[in-house]
Amino acid sequence: MHTHKKVRALVLLSGGLDSQLAVKILQNAGVDEVVALTFETPFFNANKARIAVEKLGIKIIVQDISEEHFRIVKNPSRGYGKNMNPCIDCHGMMFRIAKEIAEKEGFDIIATGEVLGQRPFSQNKQALRSVEKIAGLEDKILRPLCAKNLAETVYEKEGLVDREKLMDFSGKSRKPQMALAKKFGLKDYPTPAGGCRLTEPGYSKKLRKLLEHNSEVTTRDVTLLKTGRLFLIGEKSFVIIGRDKEENEELKNLASKENYLINMPDFASPTALIVSKEPDNFENLFSIVAQKVRGYSREAREYGGEIGFRVSGAVEEGRSMKC
Repeated sequence: MHTHKKVRALVLLSGGLDSQLAVKILQNAGVDEVVALTFETPFFNANKARIAVEKLGIKIIVQDISEEHFRIVKNPSRGYGKNMNPCIDCHGMMFRIAKEIAEKEGFDIIATGEVLGQRPFSQNKQALRSVEKIAGLEDKILRPLCAKNLAETVYEKEGLVDREKLMDFSGKSRKPQMALAKKFGLKDYPTPAGGCRLTEPGYSKKLRKLLEHNSEVTTRDVTLLKTGRLFLIGEKSFVIIGRDKEENEELKNLASKENYLINMPDFASPTALIVSKEPDNFENLFSIVAQKVRGYSREAREYGGEIGFRVSGAVEEGRSMKC
């Protein structure tokens, strides 16, 4: 083992059990300082990671990679997983950023909580090697939970970390991790499911539909897809319509001054948020959306006459329109 200098490791940390265990294993295997690196995009956030580092007592670096990540989502060179998740390209980008940070900040080891065979698309041996190649980190990504099932990394060969204290986990079973968590005293860790919206079938379907309608969609636009029903309108515009009171409030919170918010003040009705890429076509877009909003209100459907709508946002506040 090393005797000459303080060894520092940068660990990609999602905040789940595996990445927390990676930190603990490294600390147990002779690494002097472990720092977490996590990422934020419209499709996932750093909330779980921030909670985890508080319990682990380590520092965290949070990187917003929204724009670069979205470019990959729209056109991944190595394809998608089961839904719209470009995991291999995404992980490659994350490790490339980790490499840049490690070189700049003087980290000796780059590590992750990945487990061989846990995810068929992104955690088979070929995928792990592809990620290393994309990032320019061949034999330089340490995976403490399954290291003994993989070839030795440079770090192990150089004695920066004790290979004997690394693990040989593989496959989808969580039992070995849970047993190790108990040994390390880790409690209240999040379940492995969820995290990235791109793995969710419903969200992925909406995103694919929107990108086919308009390739100029922005990272801010896609944050709106997590709420309500999506409808494509006009040539490039779209509308989100809330399904309940909670979603109506969420749409009001998400709306920017460039969006249009529409509802019926005199009837129980959903709220609609229009993202318009056609400012000169608002009257037509409003007519389409007003009919949809009205259709979701039983009271409004039963009322036969003209109905008033409140429009705010990209037009003057509280403008009244009828349909």
